[in-house]
Amino acid sequence: MSMRVRAGGLVVAAALAAGVLTGCDSGGDTGGGTGGTGTGGASEGAAMASLPAALTGQKPNWRACEAQEGGEEPGPEWACADVKVPLDYAKPGGETLSVALIRKEARDKDRRVGSLLFNFGGPGASGVAAMPGTADQFQELGDRYDLVGFDPRGVGRSSGVVCRDSEEQAAALARIDLTPDTSAEEAAFLKDGADFGAGCAQRSGKVIPHVTTTNTARDLDLVRHVLGDKKLNYMGFSYGTQLGGTYAHLFPRNVGRTVLDAVVDPSADTAGHARNQAIGFQRALNNYFASTGEGATAGNARVTALLERLDREPLPTDDGRELTQSLALTGIAQTLYSEQMWSYLTEGLKDAESGDGNSLLQLADMYNDRSPDGTYGTQSHSQRAISCADSSSRPTAAEARALLPEFRRISPVFAEFMAWDTAGWCADWPVKGESATPEASAKGSGPILVVGTTGDSATPYEGAKKMADELGAGVGVLLTYKGEGHGAYTSGNACVRDTVNGYLLDGEVPASGKTCT
Repeated sequence: MSMRVRAGGLVVAAALAAGVLTGCDSGGDTGGGTGGTGTGGASEGAAMASLPAALTGQKPNWRACEAQEGGEEPGPEWACADVKVPLDYAKPGGETLSVALIRKEARDKDRRVGSLLFNFGGPGASGVAAMPGTADQFQELGDRYDLVGFDPRGVGRSSGVVCRDSEEQAAALARIDLTPDTSAEEAAFLKDGADFGAGCAQRSGKVIPHVTTTNTARDLDLVRHVLGDKKLNYMGFSYGTQLGGTYAHLFPRNVGRTVLDAVVDPSADTAGHARNQAIGFQRALNNYFASTGEGATAGNARVTALLERLDREPLPTDDGRELTQSLALTGIAQTLYSEQMWSYLTEGLKDAESGDGNSLLQLADMYNDRSPDGTYGTQSHSQRAISCADSSSRPTAAEARALLPEFRRISPVFAEFMAWDTAGWCADWPVKGESATPEASAKGSGPILVVGTTGDSATPYEGAKKMADELGAGVGVLLTYKGEGHGAYTSGNACVRDTVNGYLLDGEVPASGKTCT
């Protein structure tokens, strides 16, 4: 489990408000492929020229959708298809894998703009599962766009990565302390990270060297071509903004109307992301305490005292599991993805302080993708595989410890959680990472709307400004939402929605720096 950038919070929070081969190396994916260089990029023709006609000449095999694991059963207006992509873009004529798509066609055929592809983040969120359940939030866009969700490579129905079974996952969540205080706890924490990676290599070893975000961006360009769109129209949330920035860097001339919401800082490495999230989650928690009238100083002291008690003595719950310090932290973090979930935090803290761990455990289960029958989804498996394939950073336990003094100044509640996460995430990972930070410069691209929320917990607002800057002058257009939550478009703010819709539907680019309140 990790507080890494995650889109499940977007989907879960919206739902609650309305009623989550050993020895493989990194292969040859850094060269070849369909990508441009980022200094001018590949045109439509050049981008497809290196791929065999068997891939570029595909026609989507649209058919009725099957029931989606973890999502609503799609109605008859939804159709599903698969698009073949190279497993290894350095060997485009070699082995392939299938990328799963789901589509709802535009209602107004006479005014149709094209396809609008969505990525809900994670990394690891299934767009095929999430798209039908979230489509109501994009109704106006669905008048003139085909709404298209997809499972990125290594996710869900696109050769989804699997690293351990539900029994192993439950055991790890019960026994591993994510903020180790002793040498024994530290050793167990690090061993669990290594064991997770070994499980990924054993079960998904052929796929994990190739699940980089750059390869998913190349897949997106092939999907765009197969769907018949000259340019990619795209809406990315959370990790989906990293994917969108990577696509723009590789294929600036193929960028259509693109919105990046809840933006990942492209300049941050592993420690930088942890630092950003320590800032973001603490800021959101402080805003929550301000809203209750308790204030940050008293509220943080109360939460810290509760967590220290849970570290010594976990609370029993109705189903026989215990609410540990780590699970309580997870539950608290889950509520900070949306202001509409703050009432659940009030209830969870009150219950736990009175000896009842059920509420916070239920919130942790949402974050950890646990079903009522006790089984766990595999989004966290895909998330780690993609993150570790992307990042070449492999912080050690000593480097994590060195972060603690700074992180404690930043966040009295989340410091240890975030600092130790840097060492537990990709340590001993069986595949080398691609680079320390992603590339998002997109000279030659049309304007890209970058939307940042000042109270965003998981992707703090500062990252949106950095993304807009890195995309480049005349490309990154910053829209600021002064509000709370992870994602502005789905917050219900009319100014944000009207601005984004005006851009996507009519090409109306707002002045960079516009603010919505």
